[in-house]
Amino acid sequence: MSYLSRVLKKTSMQTIKLKVNDDIYDKLIWLLGKFSKDEIEIINESSDYSVTKRYLESELEEIESGKANFLTVNETEVRLENVIKKHEDHI
Repeated sequence: MSYLSRVLKKTSMQTIKLKVNDDIYDKLIWLLGKFSKDEIEIINESSDYSVTKRYLESELEEIESGKANFLTVNETEVRLENVIKKHEDHI
């Protein structure tokens, strides 16, 4: 098991979605704020949390299975230069 996967498993959390009455919303947020970030993380509904989580889990699985392709710094710089050249006239 890789270091990254051990870290992720240690910080694994359950996710719940609640509908909260406006009358108690502030009290609930205050109560949740009493916990540390390691215990409870408030996720705004506007975020694409579950989509991002699934994507990152998929990427981690690809890395751990050995199927991921990595680039060297030089390869990355070449690709970046090509993208810049391709689009520099459109700025």
